Formats: sequence, C-alpha cells, structure tokens
Amino acid sequence: MTNNSTDQFRFGTIALVGLPNAGKSTLMNHLVGEKVAIVTPRPQTTRNRITGILTEKDFQVVFLDTPGINKAGGRMNELLNRAALEALRSADVIIILVDSARYADRPYLIRKELALLRGKVMDFANVFIAANKVDKIRDKKNMLPVMEELAELFPAREIWPVSALSGDGCRALLDKVISLLPYGEAHYPEDQISTLPMRFMAAEIIREKLFMHTRQEIPYGLAVEIENWTEEDNLIRIGALVYVLKSSHKSIVIGKKGHVLKSAGMEARQEIEALTGKKVFLETWVKVRPGWNENRGILSSLGLG
Repeated sequence: MTNNSTDQFRFGTIALVGLPNAGKSTLMNHLVGEKVAIVTPRPQTTRNRITGILTEKDFQVVFLDTPGINKAGGRMNELLNRAALEALRSADVIIILVDSARYADRPYLIRKELALLRGKVMDFANVFIAANKVDKIRDKKNMLPVMEELAELFPAREIWPVSALSGDGCRALLDKVISLLPYGEAHYPEDQISTLPMRFMAAEIIREKLFMHTRQEIPYGLAVEIENWTEEDNLIRIGALVYVLKSSHKSIVIGKKGHVLKSAGMEARQEIEALTGKKVFLETWVKVRPGWNENRGILSSLGLG
C-alpha cells in the first residue's frame, strides 16, 4: 500500500517531450514497467498525449508522453504540436529527450534541429535534458561534443546521459525528478498504469502492428478507429476501421492475398488478449479516405484536437 500522508507522499506530472523518434515512449514504458505507448522505429508514432502512471511507496507520478514536436505543416501536425505544448503547461517537471546517437558524429545539427523546442521550454523552471540512446554510441568520446552543444543550447539545465532501451541512467534521473514533485495524495489506484481507455489502447496496438508490416511511406497516412466494441462473458468483439490516404496504400496494407492485414491483425489480437485477459475476435477493414489527416471530424474521432 502507498503512504498517502501528504507530508511524506509526492504526486505530480512529468512531461516527456522532444523531436520525433527521440525515445519518449520507450522511456515511459521502461519507467512504468509496462507497455503503455506503442513503439516503432518510425518518427511520429505517438499522435496523442499518452499517460503512464507509476506508483511506489512514497510517490505517484503521471508521465505525459507527447507527440514529437516538428515543423511540418498540415492540420494533423498542428494538433500534434499543440498536444505537446499543452503537456508542458500542465507538467510539474519537463524532461526533454534528445537522440544522442543522431548527433554523435554531427553535433552541429543540435542547434538547428532543437531551436524550436528550446524556444518552447526555456520559460519553465524544472527542465531536464535526457541525452538518450547512449547505448548506440560505440565510442563514448563522441558524447562529449553532444553534451557541450546541449549545455550551450540549454544553459543551467541538468543533462543526463541515459538509455531508455537498456535503462542505464533512467532510475537516477527519475529519483532526481521525483524529489522536485509537490507533496500530495495519490490520484489513482496503485495498480493503475494509464488513464487511457481500452478502446484507444486497442486502436494503438493495431496501428503499431500495421506500422511494422508496411513500407516506410505508409504509416504517416494510416490511422485506426474502433467502430465496434462489444463485451461478452469472456469475449471481446472488436471492429476496427483502418484509414489510408490512397488506393495504392490500401493494397499495401492488405497485402498479397490479405497477408499483411491478417498478420498484423493476429499479432494485435494476441496483444489485446494479453492486455484484457479475455479472448478477442478482431475484424479489420481498410478504407481509402483522401485527406483524412486534414479532416477535423476524423481527427477528432481519433482523439486529436
């Protein structure tokens, strides 16, 4: 049981922000100890503000995993950036994740690529820099110019080398951040790991599996909406609609003789079953909707905006 005495127990929110594919979802999943957010090698995997909850004997923290901040245009990207910036304003602590491996041999890109993010966070007090993916840098001497560039770009901010994948340095960073959270009672049951509805998590799982089975250009034009969800004693029936932007994308998502859609659906079904503890009957349909990523109604139904 947690100790909810407000003079000993801490509760607060930590926003995880950064450029696309910096490792925000991987870090949150590692700290929470469960898979809450989907993770793929593709940028812009996270499209909504995802929450993960970690409860220990003397604290409860809500992590806000945000979409990667980017300069791309369009209504969807505008909403993604808005979701990330709203998380900054609601957080007690901000952790900026930086893909150190990307800059190990070209640290000069840091100022150019992180300038937009710097302008959004420098007015906040509790900001930490997590120099992530250090496990991918073979020659650790290459970390020095990365650390120096980050120190100049984010003056007076602590920089912590970490690996969200292996966990190196993550607990030490968490312990430091927890010490800055305000005292207060836990807001959620200690066994709750997210505030996400199960329908949303199922849609995200399906989207993740399709991401991993399709070509590089497809994920940005792919979305999943749960149309039907009915629960019986030990069975959940799910009907999922997959939106794509082009007819050519539809054939890729379905695959030859339906192989891609069947494989992704089987993997998604197994993961949803493990998550819910129930048998799952999953049906998926693919629908071409040109411009869905600019359609306010569809974006709203997907939880954006």
